[in-house]
Amino acid sequence: MKRTIPRWIPAVLAAAVVVFGAVPAAKALSAPEALVERARVTLDSLTSDPNFSWLKNYLRYARGVLIIPQFLKGGFIIGGSGGSGVFLAREPQTGAWSEPVFYTMGGGSIGLQIGASAAEVILMVRTDRGVEAFYSSTFKLGADASAAVGPVGMSMEGSTPHNLSADILSFAKAKGLYAGMSLEGAVLKVRDDWNLEYYGKAVGPMDIIIRKAVSNPRSAPLQQRLEAIASGR
Repeated sequence: MKRTIPRWIPAVLAAAVVVFGAVPAAKALSAPEALVERARVTLDSLTSDPNFSWLKNYLRYARGVLIIPQFLKGGFIIGGSGGSGVFLAREPQTGAWSEPVFYTMGGGSIGLQIGASAAEVILMVRTDRGVEAFYSSTFKLGADASAAVGPVGMSMEGSTPHNLSADILSFAKAKGLYAGMSLEGAVLKVRDDWNLEYYGKAVGPMDIIIRKAVSNPRSAPLQQRLEAIASGR
């Protein structure tokens, strides 16, 4: 006996194709957006590690942070060691964190002291001089701002390290271990192309940090996480 298909089934199927076909696929993150999200992951990776308790506990005194989710040692990229990251400044009066500014950091003399090929890096900026260096399109650590390796290890919690006079302290983690990092001579450059892509207009560090001329809702999770850690939550 031959079975017939009810007339209403093709119509329903056709309508389903129209409806579901009209639903756009989730938009993939742009490279700058992905870097901001990876920066949040890197922040959690270091501040949840007991060896970086000093970084976590003293973040409330920071004037800013540069977070580089993946810093590659020389030999793995052309032109020496380097990586891209985001810098956010902290307003001392309110504790609010700025929108991110995109930078690259590189230099042939930068070294990961345990010989690792890649590391997660956070630079804690501790002085106004350090923050002001980030307003420039290009600057060099050791010349425009002093830098030193930050204190690590559970024994450092609550201690006062000898290098607190430095404008910037570096913290690096490679393969789950403290890596150590020499930053003397490192060059930082603003990534104008990524700032343009992320904010939809050409802006510089002062436009983003001082004038607050632009914003992007994708910055909120990173800003909120920084605020939570700095406030002890």
